Amino acid sequence: MSLILDFKIKKGEFVSLNGDRTAAKIKYDGVLTVELYYTYKDEPLVMRSSANEGDAARVILNSHSVALFVNGELSDEEWPQDERLLTPDSVFGGLDVKITEEQTDITVNPFDRRGIKTDEIRIPGVNIGDCMPFSDGRDGRFHLFYLYDRHHHASKWKLGGHTWAHISSADLKTWDEHPVAVGITEDFEGSICTGSVYADEKDGTPLYYAWYAVRMPSRVKRPLSYALSRDLIHFEKQPGAIFLPDVYDAYTARDPVVFFAKGRYHMLVTTSRISDGSGALAHLSSPSLSYEDWKDEGPIMAWADIVGKDDTTAKKQPECPDWFKMGDYYYLVFSIEGTARYGYSKDPVSGWIYPENNVIPCGTVPKSAILPSTGERIFVGFTKEGGYAGGLCAAKATSKNDGALEFEEIKLS
Repeated sequence: MSLILDFKIKKGEFVSLNGDRTAAKIKYDGVLTVELYYTYKDEPLVMRSSANEGDAARVILNSHSVALFVNGELSDEEWPQDERLLTPDSVFGGLDVKITEEQTDITVNPFDRRGIKTDEIRIPGVNIGDCMPFSDGRDGRFHLFYLYDRHHHASKWKLGGHTWAHISSADLKTWDEHPVAVGITEDFEGSICTGSVYADEKDGTPLYYAWYAVRMPSRVKRPLSYALSRDLIHFEKQPGAIFLPDVYDAYTARDPVVFFAKGRYHMLVTTSRISDGSGALAHLSSPSLSYEDWKDEGPIMAWADIVGKDDTTAKKQPECPDWFKMGDYYYLVFSIEGTARYGYSKDPVSGWIYPENNVIPCGTVPKSAILPSTGERIFVGFTKEGGYAGGLCAAKATSKNDGALEFEEIKLS
C-alpha cells in the first residue's frame, strides 16, 4: 500500500510521531527537507529540494521507493527497507498535510522520452553510474544500461539504492529512454549492482538475460541473478541465484559478465581469491544459462599475479569486467580503482597478454558494445561529479595487428 502526502510548504519544522518514535519530519528553511523513518535503522531516509514558501509538495511512499515532488516536478528519491513508521492517520503538528492511500505502488518516473540528448537524460539530482553497453544488431540500436544514481552512492542508508536505467540510440546523437530494466523490488536488495546483458536464442527468437548482482544490507553471500526479456525493453526478474564457491570472497561478488566460448557459457565475476586476498575475476562455466550446473574454472585473472603480491594494489578487486572478440583476438577488460585496463589473447579464456600501456582512456569503469550502423566498438564510462557517478564519456576502440588497442575520444551528443 502506498501513502501520498500533499502539503503547502511553509517555514518551520513539523514532526509526526508514531507512539514515542519519530515517524517523519518536514522542514523548510529555504530548502525543503523530508525525513522518513523506518524500523530498519534509527537514521532516517532524507530527501531535499530547493523550493519557495507556498509551493505545492507531494511525497509518495511506495513499498520499495519514496519520492519527493515540488510543483509537480520530481525532485528527489530514496529506497527504503522494512516497515515505515508513518501511517494513514499520521498528523504533523502545525502543518496541514493531506494523507491518502493507494492499494498499489505508484509510478514515480515513467522513463519514456524519445529523441533526447545525453544532457537531457539526467533530470535534476540524477547521476549516471556504471555503464553497461549492449548491442546484437537485431534492432540496429546501441543500448546503454547504466546505474541510476542519486546522492552519489549514499541512497538507502549508503547501500547505493541503484537500479538499471536504459537508453538506446541508432547514431549516438539522439536517444530514446526506456523503462527501468532491473529495479529494486525486494527489501533485501540494497542495490542492483553492475552486470551485463547477454543475448541467447530460444525457439528461433532472441532471449535477453540481464545478469546482475545484489548488494546486501548485511554481510551474507551476494546472489548473482538475472532478469529475462524477449524485446530488450521489458525485463522480468527470475527467481533463484548463483553464489560463488568458498574459494572466493562471495560477500563482495558483483559485476557478472556472461559469454559463450568453446561450447560452454562462461561467467566472470568481480571478487577476491581467499588463499592470498588478491583481487580476482572468478571464472565459472556451464552447459546452460540456468542457475544450475555452474562449475568453478579457477580465476581467469588475479591482480596480484600481474603486479606481484607485494604491490600496494595487489588486493584491489578488478571491477566491471568485459569480454569480446575483435579481429583475431579476444579481449578481457577490467578496472582497478575505476581505471580500465585490458588484456588480449587468441584463446577466449586463457593466455592473456597485458600490454605495457593497457589503460582504456574513457572515464570510470567503461565497458563496450558495437555500434550497429558503423561496426565500431564503442566504450562508455562515467565521469565523477561530486563523488560517485556523474555524466557520460565515450571512446572508439580499434585493434592493431599485434592485438593492442588504440582509442579515440568521441562525444555523445
